[in-house]
Amino acid sequence: MKFGIFYEHQLPRPWHERSEYQLLQESLQQIELADALGYDYAWEVEHHFLEEYSHSSAPEVFLGAASQRTQHIRLGHGVIQLTTNHPIRVAEKVSTLDLLSGGRVELGLGEAQGPVELHPFGTRVRTKRDRWIEGVKATIPLFTQHAFEFHGEFYDFPARNVIPKPLQKPHPPLWVACSNIDTIADAGRWGMGALGFQFVSPQAARAWVNKYYLNLTQHLDKITDYPTHANIAMVSGFMCCETDAEALAKASGWTFFIFCLSHYGRHGIAAPGESDLWKLYQDWRYTEKAQQALVSGLIGSPETIRQKLRQFADAHVDQVILLNQAGANTHDDICASLELFATEVMPEFHACQGDQEAWKAAVLAGEIELQDLSVEGMRRYAHQNEDIVRLSPEELKAKMAAKEAAANAAE
Repeated sequence: MKFGIFYEHQLPRPWHERSEYQLLQESLQQIELADALGYDYAWEVEHHFLEEYSHSSAPEVFLGAASQRTQHIRLGHGVIQLTTNHPIRVAEKVSTLDLLSGGRVELGLGEAQGPVELHPFGTRVRTKRDRWIEGVKATIPLFTQHAFEFHGEFYDFPARNVIPKPLQKPHPPLWVACSNIDTIADAGRWGMGALGFQFVSPQAARAWVNKYYLNLTQHLDKITDYPTHANIAMVSGFMCCETDAEALAKASGWTFFIFCLSHYGRHGIAAPGESDLWKLYQDWRYTEKAQQALVSGLIGSPETIRQKLRQFADAHVDQVILLNQAGANTHDDICASLELFATEVMPEFHACQGDQEAWKAAVLAGEIELQDLSVEGMRRYAHQNEDIVRLSPEELKAKMAAKEAAANAAE
């Protein structure tokens, strides 16, 4: 099993003049530390306008800075929004980062959160999956072809040679955001790595891992021409301390992360520049839902976390991505947690990486026959509740059409 660290660049209010400067500088220090400790990946999101939840609107700039302070850690876009970025600009920025980093980029691609992010860019929520698929078709050939043109519904451009080209050939490994758990099955069918969240149980992990690999080996249907990238990663709330009690006391950032997801999904942005999610969160943080979320994450002593990870390793999850920079978690606590985990937990699972690669090779070669396990009753991640609902593309289109019809009828 491999391990990554995950950055939303959360910044709860109140802010001061240098809050964002301090946030970015400390995050770079944390990634530099993770590189020295032997972590495998550092993932950075792209979000726009989501105050307090994510101040990460230019991930390629931040990852470019990280590339100059690290030597080995892979630098992951987790993810680039194909719905708010032009394919040509995506290819240019990713290729430049790959050159700067010495070929360490992982390319995750996603659709964006919803109206708050999409509408200012002129993108409709109901078309975001269609736009994303077309974006993949329009972007990937730009990494390799020297005269590529594209004419589609959302993108139209004449033949051009996009430069520079990436150091990794034909391009960095491809991943897709799987905030909706059903997208894991699509990721297998598309031959891309799946970037999801922690499963509700080891049984759910095994069922979804099997479904992913069954689709990849038996129902492969790539969106365009690219190498298959067989990989499943899950993001988990994280805090590693000497005792469970200490970890739980320091892990409120994970529940703030969940609260923000729910808030923006349900309420959007009523008054840009005036929200105070940290204040609103104070009542929710002590609810039963918040406490259940703490139990669901990788939060505890090294032994507690080790026991949980063994179950996911047995289910053949490839990578666990640790979300530690969240809420008001302090820089010192984040660094101490990374150090303790790297010393006490990570070596056991790194030592088993050869077994995981051998299992995967056997599955891809058809030497291991996977059981098609049911995922019914397992269509939510561990952090999700009824307040955090991820609709399928079809459900989203129907909802938007009904909303528009209701608005027209009221006129």
